[in-house]
Amino acid sequence: MKKHFSKKVKVVNRDGIHARPSVKIVETANQYSSKIYIIKDGMKVDGKSILEVLTLAASFGSELVVEADGNDAEVAVEAVSILLSTEFHFRQDTQTSV
Repeated sequence: MKKHFSKKVKVVNRDGIHARPSVKIVETANQYSSKIYIIKDGMKVDGKSILEVLTLAASFGSELVVEADGNDAEVAVEAVSILLSTEFHFRQDTQTSV
């Protein structure tokens, strides 16, 4: 039986949802069989498409809705919501060229 779930989240990453966080979001969404969507200001995009996630231009403080339809919709929404509402601390490479 297909299920539908949705959850509101706020972007807390100071840099917003730029390329690197978008990759993590899409990688996570693709682990689930459900169709996953992210909505911002009425614009609904496929949460499994990097280009579509980037088009949201979700900046710090943006309010988003994550929704999913499918057998694993509830866990998919929760997993993507957690990512959208985190800081996304990326390690800076400190290698120097020789």
